[in-house]
Amino acid sequence: MDLDFWWLLVIPVAFALGWMAARYDLKTLLSEGANLPRSYFRGLNFLLNEQPDQAIDAFIEVVKLDPETVELHFALGNLFRRRGETDRAIRVHQNLLSRTSLSAAERDHALFELGQDFLKAGLLDRAEETFRSLESGTHALDAQRALLTIYEIEKDWNKSIDTARKLETMGAASLSREIAQFHCELAQEALQQKQPDEAQRQLDLALKANPQNVRATILFGDVDEMSGKHEAAITHWRQVEAQNSAYLPLVAVKLMKAYEALGHQAEGADLLTAWVDRYPSADLLDVAYQYVSALRGPETAHALARTQMEKSPSLAGMTRLLEAQQALAEEPRRSELAAMYSLLRQRTKNLPRYTCQNCGFRARLFYWQCPGCSGWETYAPRRVEPMAAPN
Repeated sequence: MDLDFWWLLVIPVAFALGWMAARYDLKTLLSEGANLPRSYFRGLNFLLNEQPDQAIDAFIEVVKLDPETVELHFALGNLFRRRGETDRAIRVHQNLLSRTSLSAAERDHALFELGQDFLKAGLLDRAEETFRSLESGTHALDAQRALLTIYEIEKDWNKSIDTARKLETMGAASLSREIAQFHCELAQEALQQKQPDEAQRQLDLALKANPQNVRATILFGDVDEMSGKHEAAITHWRQVEAQNSAYLPLVAVKLMKAYEALGHQAEGADLLTAWVDRYPSADLLDVAYQYVSALRGPETAHALARTQMEKSPSLAGMTRLLEAQQALAEEPRRSELAAMYSLLRQRTKNLPRYTCQNCGFRARLFYWQCPGCSGWETYAPRRVEPMAAPN
């Protein structure tokens, strides 16, 4: 009974204390809000309404009234950078760094933002120097990511590999796919410099980092082909089918040239025909059609094109089918088909594009690294035709 009595006293007291604390917090918030300049709230309103130019003007006014406001300097510098005024962003962040009153966390933040300014301005050497100074602290991981971006832009693949490894030790997600690609880039450079041994060493490291890397397998074939080892090159390129059949169009022409060097064109044509049958693709059809037509005549090429149009209709396939029908037709039908083929080819020759699965960037050439978002292996290795706009 006594316990119940005490609970009756404790509950009202706790409620009263909570009410007093809430009143105190509200008064504090209102007091702080009253001390903020009106320009601050105008700036926030402009930001919410996606009006960065007006927001910058408002925040400049606030900074003039209260030059000690660190967070507003950060906001102002970021707005300048987003608008492309990197010179003004750099001055804002350098001004912050000149203050002796900054805490260690604020100084690191200002250094990181300054590095971003330099990077946006294209001053890669100054950006690198700035990010390298952030070896520890809350911005260390982001600074290493920025350094990796810089080294990729500079195509310094050895530094890219070292930085990616460091990022993994710092707790970043696995970068094995990127590291394998960096080794492939080094192998590509070695091939261009006629250094097959170094190219093979880099490719071994690429497959060690990522055993599923298709590019390394393709490049191994290139190394063999450079050394005149046509059969070994064919063996490597045929492995692409087991790794990822979507990449077969990238090796189709290479394969046929190797078969031609061996005098086995018919075997190569049979292989391409089988691939087109198993993996319908306009890109594979383009290569197979050319060689089948040259080796086995227009009738066989026509049958190949017709079968593919039935399996996987496309404008590119229709163009090939018209070309085959034109080769078989007699006048005046041949002239009619020639006119249709010419018009369709003119309209469609630039339609198929490789498309980045990450950012949607479209390109006529295949890239292992997207020129738009810089992502690795984001391009599907098959060209696609854009969807027709609805009426």
